[in-house]
Amino acid sequence: SVFLVMTNSYAHTIEPLDPQKPDHKFFNLKKLKDPRYDQLPFSIRVLLESAVRNCDGFLVKKEDVEKILNWKVTQSQTVEVPFRPARVILQDFTGVPAVVDFAAMRDAVKKLQGDPEKINPVCPADLVIDHSIQVDFNRNFIKLFFCRLEQTPFNVCFHVLQKNQDLEFERNRERFEFLKWGSKAFRNMRIIPPGSGIVHQVNLEYLARVVFEQDEYYYPDSLVGTDSHTTMIDGLGVLGWGVGGIEAEAVMLGQPISMVLPEVIGYKLQGTPNKYITSTDIVLTVTKHLRQVGVVGKFVEFFGPGVAQLSIADRATIANMCPEYGATAAFFPVDQISIHYLKQTGRDAEKLSYIEKYLKAVGMFRDYSNTAQDPQFTQVVELDLSTVVPCCSGPKRPQDKVAVSEMKQDFKTCLGAKVHQGFKGFQVAPERHDVRVSFQFNGAEYSLSHGSVVIAAITSCTNTSNPSVMLGAGLLAQRAVKAGLSVKPYIKTSLSPGSGVVTYYLKESGVMDFLSQLGFEVVGYGCMTCIGNSGPLPEPVVEAITQGDLVAAGVLSGNRNFEGRVHPNTRANYLASPPLVIAYAIAGTVRIDFEKEPLAVNSQGKEVFLRDIWPTREEIQAVERQFVIPAMFKEVYEKVEKVNERWNSLKAPSDKLYAWDPSSTYIKSPPFFDGLTRELQTPKSITDAYVLLDLGDSVTTDHISPAGNIARNSPAARYLTSRGLTPREFNSYGSRRGNDAVMARGTFANIRLLNKFINKQAPCTIYLPTGETMDVFDAAEKYQQAGHPLLILAGKEYGSGSSRDWAAKGPFLLGIKAVLAESYERIHRSNLVGMGVIPLEYLPGDSTESLGLSGRERYTVIIPPQITPRMTVDIKLDTGKSFQAKMRFDTDVELTYFHHGGILNYMIRKMSEN
Repeated sequence: SVFLVMTNSYAHTIEPLDPQKPDHKFFNLKKLKDPRYDQLPFSIRVLLESAVRNCDGFLVKKEDVEKILNWKVTQSQTVEVPFRPARVILQDFTGVPAVVDFAAMRDAVKKLQGDPEKINPVCPADLVIDHSIQVDFNRNFIKLFFCRLEQTPFNVCFHVLQKNQDLEFERNRERFEFLKWGSKAFRNMRIIPPGSGIVHQVNLEYLARVVFEQDEYYYPDSLVGTDSHTTMIDGLGVLGWGVGGIEAEAVMLGQPISMVLPEVIGYKLQGTPNKYITSTDIVLTVTKHLRQVGVVGKFVEFFGPGVAQLSIADRATIANMCPEYGATAAFFPVDQISIHYLKQTGRDAEKLSYIEKYLKAVGMFRDYSNTAQDPQFTQVVELDLSTVVPCCSGPKRPQDKVAVSEMKQDFKTCLGAKVHQGFKGFQVAPERHDVRVSFQFNGAEYSLSHGSVVIAAITSCTNTSNPSVMLGAGLLAQRAVKAGLSVKPYIKTSLSPGSGVVTYYLKESGVMDFLSQLGFEVVGYGCMTCIGNSGPLPEPVVEAITQGDLVAAGVLSGNRNFEGRVHPNTRANYLASPPLVIAYAIAGTVRIDFEKEPLAVNSQGKEVFLRDIWPTREEIQAVERQFVIPAMFKEVYEKVEKVNERWNSLKAPSDKLYAWDPSSTYIKSPPFFDGLTRELQTPKSITDAYVLLDLGDSVTTDHISPAGNIARNSPAARYLTSRGLTPREFNSYGSRRGNDAVMARGTFANIRLLNKFINKQAPCTIYLPTGETMDVFDAAEKYQQAGHPLLILAGKEYGSGSSRDWAAKGPFLLGIKAVLAESYERIHRSNLVGMGVIPLEYLPGDSTESLGLSGRERYTVIIPPQITPRMTVDIKLDTGKSFQAKMRFDTDVELTYFHHGGILNYMIRKMSEN
């Protein structure tokens, strides 16, 4: 058995789950007969079960089990434990570089005279192709090309979807062929083709096991994923969180995750939300609250009677936003509502039976009304759902909640505030607050001002998994159309559902045509606007924004609204529920008070207010009960892996070693393992390093490694042009992650990057030896040619946002040896360690400002021969000043990776052993 039962110290706990099936067994944690078990948070019980089941005395030891059992004491002691997730999930933006790394690792193992086929997933991995599609075509395409066709809006909508999907294949054929090769070359890797939906919703509706039945053992489903919003699955009671692609690759190769045993914040939900509240309002309220509480690096576990008021889709929406409040996981233990969801989504009766039976047998099945089941938590915080009000979040960060009733005034404040005043300011002079710019579009005249909505997108994973808000948007659209309301044609509207099921129930319930009439056609299935795949805005709109230097707005039902992410021309971006996305699209501006001002005046001259057309929770739930049925899920997912004919027809080589094509601009063998030897190098001090960038707080992975548009004047664009490509063929940074030459040039290429050296937003820095201002890549290249090591200075929350491995790989390729920051986002710190870049942290109370650092000094970081986790090191400057910082290697395993020059180097050396 894969569980090595013969050597397992806890083999005595094994027993059959059903006496009628003696060969189907499980590790019964109740047989530990330890009173501490029933006090553990349910999320910690999952970690414990994994440790018990995998206890081989080598990778997982008996002491590790004791550490987890003793969580009440060890949670505050920075104790390291191993965790072996049941599976790994990837999306294609992160999946392509993972498969590229695997292919390059096979080459490296062969060079070291090892067996290259040892580089192969031993942990099941699912890869969903969902991040490649862009909103190139929407309703304006219909206006231009289909105005003469007598077709219903839904049929016209199909043409838009087909055009976007055709262009997706045209742009990404090379990447898709490479992924298809990977699915053949590597065992245990399943690929869900493009057009199926977004990874997190497919995970909920189709991939989630909740309880595994494998090798004749039952055990809890758990996972890590190469997308920070992997946490969405926690809403279904499956413990999972996002990791960097580098760490995920090690898990796929059989390595346990080495993690610090987390504190667990108990989040008690009480009360009932009022009838006009959506799950989005709840999640934005929770996000702001938990940011204030401070939950970075911790688990959050939800309990209390209010949880029973929430559907699985509602819980999944809250769990999805976990990275935005900074926690590692946001766990809702399985209860009867979870079982109902599994039934609703078409899981068979036999699975439902053993899932419930197993979870009850091991004490992991929750009754939220039974307070006797409440475990001990590190800390308990509470939210009364009846206090939640309609809200949005923005204009630059997901944790900056704004009540809808305050949006108009808040935007006005943002306009005049300084750029970094609470991360909300735009610093527009007062005399320019009411500027308007007129423009022509499709033969009519319109005007834009600050706050004008130019993108309105129902998109991404946060809400499109949730029938209540999707049907709520549909009902609102139906009432809006019947009231004579419309959306101005220049506003880029789109609907990108999380799966085909959404389209199914929107169509069956009769609301799809009304969504389409307002411009919210289905433009694709996948992560589109939220990742920056929003496509181009109409040229007259861009010209008007540029001419007036306008703070134009995007409103989206996504989870990320960082600067420069959604679209280069939308400086203000607000997260909102799908019904509110439609409301702001109709209004055409975020500068509106819905209570006092009408959405619009219809053709009869009647003022229509939002309250006139807003559906209640009860009305939405009645439609949901009627139209969201198991047959839909079964029909959609029975054919999900075979229905895409273009994917099925793709040809891919069958060789176990990949034949790299030197002419490819998408797939390139990375230089990470060039010159790798079996022998380890002794870590050396970093001597006389220059500072490449001096950055402030909340620098995101989007700032470090953008996913979206490749600007025509950027180093990446110059490289692609030199390879014979036109701007139309550039695609996005996300799609180019299989090519290190593009990604190195795209590092710190975000147009909203604020580098203190030049004190304005631009992807530039100063080459300190000469004082020249230049693109970041060009400066780094000059430093490397001169043999100078580099550092980054940063403030708090460095690397927040998406779990983007290229945000660590890119700096590594630029020659950055260390980052010195006040604090780090969890996944990004781990990614830096994985690439051998040292994460240094200022001591408490210290910062760039308090130490008087200009960034123009030369830095020497003294690294002693013997390194211990979280040790303090000396940093000396060429000015004679010195100070100390903490080296953020948090565990012995991380130190091992560092000594090898990174986690992948470690795996190559390990796999090369005979």
